[in-house]
Amino acid sequence: MNKSTLVVGASENPQRYSYLAINRLVENKVQPIYAVSLKSGEVSGVPFMTEFPDFKVDTVTLYVGPRHQEAVAAYMEKYPPNRVIFNPGTESPLMDSLKSKGVAVLPACTLVMLASNQY
Repeated sequence: MNKSTLVVGASENPQRYSYLAINRLVENKVQPIYAVSLKSGEVSGVPFMTEFPDFKVDTVTLYVGPRHQEAVAAYMEKYPPNRVIFNPGTESPLMDSLKSKGVAVLPACTLVMLASNQY
């Protein structure tokens, strides 16, 4: 079964939650992990893509605010994931749209989910 994760809003800045999330996903052996960012980069061996992949993933975890979710919404329209984690500060009307399409929507924190074995 495909348990892939796409981190949207990836950053090489160690103070960003997306950076920490990628590290924890790698530590927890979640595979495969993909990351999308405005800039190319890499964290823990996970290279950043500057465009959304042309395939479906199991989980999308968001680290971009509502004003920057248009591209991710278009990606998820084309390739609906099984679940989307809206990390704190990313909650938006996109949540209701995804729910209406049968996507599991979790207003949660990826880091907490990983730490508590709820991922």
